[in-house]
Amino acid sequence: MEVIDKIYGNIKVSPLKEELLKTDVLQRLNFIHQSGAIFLINPQAHHKRLEHSIGVMYLIQLLGGSELEQVAGLLHDLSHTAFSHVGDYVMEDDTESYHERLFETVLTQSDIPQILKKHGYQVEDLLDTKFDILEQPLPYLCADRIDYTLRDAHQYGMIKRQEAIHFIKHLQVRDNKIIVIGDEQALWINSLSKKVNEEIYNYPLYVYTNQQLANLIKKYLQDGRLILSDLLQNDTFLLNKIRSHYDGVEAIKAIKTAIGYKNFLKKPESVKIKKRYIDAFL
Repeated sequence: MEVIDKIYGNIKVSPLKEELLKTDVLQRLNFIHQSGAIFLINPQAHHKRLEHSIGVMYLIQLLGGSELEQVAGLLHDLSHTAFSHVGDYVMEDDTESYHERLFETVLTQSDIPQILKKHGYQVEDLLDTKFDILEQPLPYLCADRIDYTLRDAHQYGMIKRQEAIHFIKHLQVRDNKIIVIGDEQALWINSLSKKVNEEIYNYPLYVYTNQQLANLIKKYLQDGRLILSDLLQNDTFLLNKIRSHYDGVEAIKAIKTAIGYKNFLKKPESVKIKKRYIDAFL
């Protein structure tokens, strides 16, 4: 089986990964926008969380990571809520890690443990192992952080695919840590990371958009028109459920047309967007 990635091109997928990709729990990520609600005001932001998951998996493979770590990369965002980090804002999680608290439950209640066992692994292998290529604390390099920086930058037109591929060729793993070969490329990824944080993650209009949807979801959770398990559906499901109410239709229209944005700029609400800078010199 092959999948086509916007950055890496054609990726050959092993039988284990093919079975995992066909599960409902992973396919759900193909209906969750990587940038949350931003696509409502910027159609360019239409990339999905499954694309990122596949990219992380493949980057780990390129860097010589084990099959188990590649699988961990593919599954690492399994429990993301609908609209990605909007779920964190709904749950008032400033660390943007609400989905991580759900990971074990979502994983163990899916078909994945049986698939892993069929291929010689146990679910505990994923839960009890530290994967150094996949994850590192900020601001260190890791496959997750590298892929979402490159992928978001490419999706928003900040870089070309060839620039991303050129940078990846300068990555190596030493002592289980990713390093950049050459100061020029280290400076490049540091600068790009800052640009992505300032012009996407912390861009005021985008912060406003994600926060407005988070506030709407919170309101619907409080009055019972949504239930917490709805967050583990997908973007389409949640939007349709919100739009099944007249005030929900009007609220989504207001988000799309940025009604209230000028007032937001005068007095920003309290959502705190996690800064995800990379420092390739550490």
